[in-house]
Amino acid sequence: MELLTEDEIAGRLESTPGWTRDGSSITGMVTLSDFREAMLYTGAVAYLAEAANHHPDILIQWNKVTLTLSSHSAGGLTAADFALAAKINGLS
Repeated sequence: MELLTEDEIAGRLESTPGWTRDGSSITGMVTLSDFREAMLYTGAVAYLAEAANHHPDILIQWNKVTLTLSSHSAGGLTAADFALAAKINGLS
């Protein structure tokens, strides 16, 4: 996997709503109705992540789920991060 350039990252962020850059990662957060819905959402994200063989860091805070994506093996952001973010956006 090749790292994206700064211009590529900026362009992909524009076309991936709800995600922000945090250094060499992108982060998205959703607020759901309660803990149960947060866990169901997390399970759906896990399914997508396994299928893509690309796994986010996940923080669950009652009804809020924060996801952080980075291609650790490449040392930053790659197309795989934005591809998974787009699939996760499709859950909403």
